[in-house]
Amino acid sequence: MIGRTWVGLASFCAALTVGCAAWGAESGHGPVPAPTTVSVTGGKVMGAVADGVLSFKGIPFAAPPVGANRWRPPQPVKAWTGVKRSTSYGPDCMQVPFPSDAAPLGTKPSEDCLYLNVWRPAETSRTPLPVMVWIYGGGFVNGGASPAVYDGSQFAKQGVILVSFNYRVGRFGFFAFPALTKEAKANNEPLGNYTYMDEIAALKWVQDNIKAFGGDPENVTIFGESAGGASVLALLASPAARGLFAKAICESGGGRGNLLGGRSLSEPGPNGQPSAEQVGVKLAESVGIEGTGPAALEHLRAVSAEKITNGLNMATMGQAGGTYVGGPILDGQIVTTTIEQALKAGTAAKVPVMIGANSADIGFGFAKTMDEALAPFGDKAAEARKAYDPDNTGDVRAVASKVAMDKTMIEPARFVARIVEFHGRPAYVYRFSYVAKSMRDEWKTGAPHASEIPYVFDTVKAKYGDKLAPEDEVIAQAANTYWANFAKTGNPNGKDLPTWPEMVPNGDSIMDFTTDGPKGEIDPWAKRLDLTAMTYKDKE
Repeated sequence: MIGRTWVGLASFCAALTVGCAAWGAESGHGPVPAPTTVSVTGGKVMGAVADGVLSFKGIPFAAPPVGANRWRPPQPVKAWTGVKRSTSYGPDCMQVPFPSDAAPLGTKPSEDCLYLNVWRPAETSRTPLPVMVWIYGGGFVNGGASPAVYDGSQFAKQGVILVSFNYRVGRFGFFAFPALTKEAKANNEPLGNYTYMDEIAALKWVQDNIKAFGGDPENVTIFGESAGGASVLALLASPAARGLFAKAICESGGGRGNLLGGRSLSEPGPNGQPSAEQVGVKLAESVGIEGTGPAALEHLRAVSAEKITNGLNMATMGQAGGTYVGGPILDGQIVTTTIEQALKAGTAAKVPVMIGANSADIGFGFAKTMDEALAPFGDKAAEARKAYDPDNTGDVRAVASKVAMDKTMIEPARFVARIVEFHGRPAYVYRFSYVAKSMRDEWKTGAPHASEIPYVFDTVKAKYGDKLAPEDEVIAQAANTYWANFAKTGNPNGKDLPTWPEMVPNGDSIMDFTTDGPKGEIDPWAKRLDLTAMTYKDKE
């Protein structure tokens, strides 16, 4: 049941759509429809209006990254004539879809995939609208902008322009090869992190074009989940993304030294870890290409996209046989450091940040005994045992998972917020503990990774269909409003919403989205996180 103190929010949310429908009303003249045809880089696009929202889908923001453009930075869009009808999604980027993906793709993947989408209110506004740019997750090997749960209509009804886009994944997103390094240096181009180059290109497109949609290029909020959340942190740390956004939201993206791949471009890593170039050479050999020169690179660019993908997805990435770098590459231009190092050095973008994770988020704990599970805490193991197993159940698997989750997601979120606050910018931490009513018998330990997304977008109907409960809808409307408020002002709070406490020096305040509604409180897991933070001390 929804807590009594929060029932009033349901009526607030019910009235929300009525208020937003009049968002663009001009004083004394009534609503003025926004133009459905807009001029953007490359030509004109025409969108469509439905239920008070004007949307444009499948707008190219770069040339197709195929042929000679495979493993190159995004190239300029080729201009088109006439008006491009933009009412359906462009293809998601080349991949093998993940069978149990929380956000199933809505298109057939293709290497020609650099398209974006825009949702805005159907009526004009007296002032430029705030902009949110969504970066999807999928372990950097899966994901796309087409899933139904990423529809931006509800943000548009809140008076926010929502932009989503595709970026290259897997071996198309992160790749290095000796001849490619020489080519990029000769052309003075960045290399290796094509995923991040696509993200930066999309953000530059927003800066160049969002005014045509009624948006404010100086009020852009980036937000993403999982690999998308890690991308948000990478963009905060990257000098190449500076000035392209004003606020950031990270959902389950970590926040410590999690660089995933983390390989050097050309130098082998610790313990003989192959460089990114060596991994690229092994991929070439796996498709029958010998050598490391220009001819080998030309042949690699001619190999079919299916052969390059070769079954890689979230289920198989651990069995890639050394032919995939695993994620971001330390290239020295786009990726120069981890977010942890950038935050500590004060070189990360100084913008308001909202960050958090879910109550049963990712945590891969493989300990076989309690001593093994608590070993990271050293002489604090007894304290950790009380914090992680207060009822003394002796459940090793549960404790190991909690320890791993805190290390991967929960403590790093607090760490980021504390450092952001230290550098003088507002920071807000959330925990998403709400479980859909229909899933409570299955998700007994809490809200799993990615389960907050349909609430943030208020697309729970698309996710749960006829199993959707009224209390699910209320939480979705609240979450969507908090996120929209943050995009508007840098503060998620608003009228009739429970107060979300801002981070204070070395603080532990969070907003917990619970079964009884959102609750601003001191984190009940603070002791656990203090212990986890201590495990980093010897590395600082």
